[in-house]
Amino acid sequence: MNYDAILVVSFGGPESRENVIPFLENVLRGRNVPRERMLAVAEHYYHFEGKSPINQQTRELIAAIEAELAQHGPRLPVYWGNRNWHPMLADTLRKMKQDGVRRALAFVTSAYSSYSGCRQYREDIARAQSEVGAGTPEIDKLRAFFNHPGFIAATEERLREALEQIPANARQNVQLICVAHSIPRSMANTCDYVRQLEEVRKLVSERLGIANHALVYQSRSGAPGQPWLEPDILDYLRTVKEKNLASAAVVAPISFISDHMEVLYDLEIEARQLCDSLQLPMARARTVGVHPQFIAMIRELILERTNPGRERRALGSLGARPDVCAEDCCPAPQRPPRPQGAPQRTATS
Repeated sequence: MNYDAILVVSFGGPESRENVIPFLENVLRGRNVPRERMLAVAEHYYHFEGKSPINQQTRELIAAIEAELAQHGPRLPVYWGNRNWHPMLADTLRKMKQDGVRRALAFVTSAYSSYSGCRQYREDIARAQSEVGAGTPEIDKLRAFFNHPGFIAATEERLREALEQIPANARQNVQLICVAHSIPRSMANTCDYVRQLEEVRKLVSERLGIANHALVYQSRSGAPGQPWLEPDILDYLRTVKEKNLASAAVVAPISFISDHMEVLYDLEIEARQLCDSLQLPMARARTVGVHPQFIAMIRELILERTNPGRERRALGSLGARPDVCAEDCCPAPQRPPRPQGAPQRTATS
């Protein structure tokens, strides 16, 4: 298959205090979230002067991909479009159209299969293509890569770095706490998100030789009465201390490939403050970011699509995800009506 560009598709995030409210309005459009809740979330951004790290980390990711392709091929230009903040997907597709791009491969900054992590991005691309109209490039999305050897190796190394941060006198019973973004149970029941997370937890804990490990969730959003994946990271850390499950914790945000506001606020601020109050030593593993093995993996995924007979590598028992998802794959969750006046949390990046 011939392609003439790579499109990196990400969530996007604000880069100044002035960006925060317009960005959150983009994220929440059509979601019936009270404005007071949005303003509360905005305070998380103001804690960091309104700047999420995600856009800068995406720039660094693109630079690393460009260097990898320049050195090893295929030599393809790399474009960037976001779901919720500039550069917006439709604007990027217009630029690609002007540059004569006819067919591109999309690398989405999400490793797993779920509505919000896969299908919604495909819908975003289709919506942007419709907005641009005739002549917009065809876009094929690269497969989910949660169990690719490159992603697992990069995750393992980030965890080893974090383990070294634990004080020597607290290493006798360290617990590896794998943290993922929570999603509604109605969404989880119609996709392989939890199975894939469990597979990653199993693969990395075995490689590290850690028998004490758990999978928990962060950043729950939505109406209070709607069931979401649990346990929450903060509730779980309290349980670790109360039941003496570990002498220290390594917290690993395995569902994210780069830092953003939820990683910073939920883990670096809330979880760390809680661990300090509990006197539970904690280290937070970095996301894979621009780890060389992760960047090499992205090139390998590109080569899979440009050379259909190429080996599709995957670890564990779940195998490599298909290139093209089934029509009924990862359907959108049914949002229950929100009782009037009920508080609501929302996910941001």
